[in-house]
Amino acid sequence: GQMFLAARICTAAPRAQTRFSRAMAKLAAPIARQEPREVVFGAVEGENRGANPMKNVVKRSDPWFWLRDDDRKSEEILGHLRSENAFTEQEVAHLKPLMDKLYDEHISHLKETDDQAPYRSGDWFYYTRTVKGLSYKFHCRKPAGDGLHVPAADAAEQVLLDENKVAEGKPQCVVQGVRPCPDHKLLAYSVDFKGDETYAVRFLDLASEEYLPDQLEGVTGAVVWGTTSEWVFYRTQDEAKRSYKLWRHKMGQKQDEDVCLFTEADELFDVHHGKSKSGRFLVLESASTETTEAYVIDLEGGNDNKAVLIQEREFELRYDIEHLGENFLIWTNKDKAVNRRLMRVSVADVMAGKGGQENWVEVMPYDSTREIANVEVFKDFVAIEGRQDGLTQLWLMNGNLDGVLTRVKFQEELYEVSFGVNKVMDTPFLRLEYSSLTTPVTHYDYDMRSESAERFHLVKRVEVLEFDPASYVCSRLFAKAPDGTQIPMSVVHHKKADIKQSNPCFLYGYGSYGICIDPGFNRTLLPYLDRGVVYCIAHIRGGGEMGRWWYEEQGKYLMKRNTFSDFIACADHLVDSGMTTPSRLAIEGRSAGGLLMGNVLNMRPDLFQIAVAGVPFVDLMTTMCDPSIPLTTGEWEEWGNPNEWKYHDYMLSYSPLDNVRPQPYPNVLITAGLHDPRVAYWEPTKWATKLRLNNTSEQTQILLKMDLEVGHFSASDRYRYLKEKAFEQAIVLDKIGLATASKL
Repeated sequence: GQMFLAARICTAAPRAQTRFSRAMAKLAAPIARQEPREVVFGAVEGENRGANPMKNVVKRSDPWFWLRDDDRKSEEILGHLRSENAFTEQEVAHLKPLMDKLYDEHISHLKETDDQAPYRSGDWFYYTRTVKGLSYKFHCRKPAGDGLHVPAADAAEQVLLDENKVAEGKPQCVVQGVRPCPDHKLLAYSVDFKGDETYAVRFLDLASEEYLPDQLEGVTGAVVWGTTSEWVFYRTQDEAKRSYKLWRHKMGQKQDEDVCLFTEADELFDVHHGKSKSGRFLVLESASTETTEAYVIDLEGGNDNKAVLIQEREFELRYDIEHLGENFLIWTNKDKAVNRRLMRVSVADVMAGKGGQENWVEVMPYDSTREIANVEVFKDFVAIEGRQDGLTQLWLMNGNLDGVLTRVKFQEELYEVSFGVNKVMDTPFLRLEYSSLTTPVTHYDYDMRSESAERFHLVKRVEVLEFDPASYVCSRLFAKAPDGTQIPMSVVHHKKADIKQSNPCFLYGYGSYGICIDPGFNRTLLPYLDRGVVYCIAHIRGGGEMGRWWYEEQGKYLMKRNTFSDFIACADHLVDSGMTTPSRLAIEGRSAGGLLMGNVLNMRPDLFQIAVAGVPFVDLMTTMCDPSIPLTTGEWEEWGNPNEWKYHDYMLSYSPLDNVRPQPYPNVLITAGLHDPRVAYWEPTKWATKLRLNNTSEQTQILLKMDLEVGHFSASDRYRYLKEKAFEQAIVLDKIGLATASKL
């Protein structure tokens, strides 16, 4: 009878039988099949392989090249990714209660119904807000009335856009560029439902709440309005997702009638655009990593929209511009000013075709210890955002450009500060955003008038529930790199954790593009800190924490390996000082930080217990030789070009996938997104298989979680994002011995 019953189940219900057998048999770690494919480095006819490709080509074999499917539709590949997810699910199933507990902790700190800081624009205060149980934001406004920093308490709210309605029925929804037109009667927004960072633009009439017939497809990011609601300007991408064309759209016309104002043919360059704060000029910038060429279009000069060149491209000359009265302010690395100097050129000279660097005049002497990153202009003041002493800083100067700077001072030793949203020219208040490792994000209006007794006006501090800042302590440490350079680390921990004793430790790093990982507030760290984990940020070279030279001279091209040895030095310091042990040390890096993870795992697998590698860039050689892959050509000025002798061997020495070798690797959790245009899904997928084939340890796991619905920046749904954090944190806590730990 049993045999007969089994035969019936097998015949009549194959799906049930499959589920039944899966429940009985444990899944093995997936290993992708091998199908050797020749990858050619150097000159290839009909392809852009850079300025000086090797004529005698070098060939390497890639046994997992077949995992690449640009359409992301291959059933074999999707099947392999599903098997990776099934294996990961099986291996972490026992942690489900901990994941649920961590998710509840994240929710307990989140004020689910909350308004964000309102900012003034025209006669309105604009802001976003969230509602408990809803995944996405509402975009709203209130009449400004007599409100100075915030609207009046009884001001009526107008909901402009409900992202929850936009997202209905969509697994992913990224809305950006929500921008009212100059007379505040229309609203434009960009939306991406896949996570591939190609947007559609929609327009709303704010009086009738009806959509306009205008629709723009295939757009890069946000649109910029002209001086009226008649025109918008937008960019589109080439096949490699490089932003390369600027278009003008007349409202009421079809997109195929739009006028192309600029095309960038050089594949090293990307096109960007924005509007001067004065509203008069559209600023068009064509930039590579090393070089800038900017144009301005006078939006008040009729409809011919002629782009007027500021300074033609000159290799390694970079500059940004903003309009203030009769001048353009220019912050630039001209004359070897690696941390940028502030200069000006008259509007009259620019419009007469004489805006080049020979006519730029210095506003103040160059200070090599102070980096100028951004400039905000007002009627009577100029504010500068930058870095000094390893931290973000703000300075103020009179609008007459007298060159005298005053630094805005803060109380805490470690912090992060930046400009907030400043839309109003004629105001004495600078909106700034401040936080630290122990202070939640706080919005201030800072009174730029030196004679004012009260300078800081609190607009809003983001409320973090069940959190007492006095329970946490932060400090700065330094590790000595192999070449003697002192590498700063920012450290935060619960005050009950004794850092003179050994503790579980978490070390985070990035270290590329000059991007800084600053000591600002991160609510999602609290489950770690509350269980006694000491959390550290390694401010390694390749980032820009110590100024642009930390990146440009010390952390890219043929100095890139500093990034990896710096991180190892930081980890060694934590161990050698007795703060932790390798068996209790977790590490994390995302994207180019995944390149960091891949390298330190190959170089020092003995130093770590678990590595979390998010959307990791690990297939350096194969990706960087191929101009058809998004970002490749532009990033030849970041890592170098492996098609050239100058860089080939050096890049090969730190390409994570190419340097995986038989050795005992620690635990590795890899997360990725199928629709990611920045780090293609096949890179982490290849890496997972190669790590498993080479890992000689029987005590560690290589896990890959591939989200089949998102791109580079994880889930757009705020609740789903917290579930992802809980998933990662449960695995980390389990591996460093804290799965059953109670809170301090």
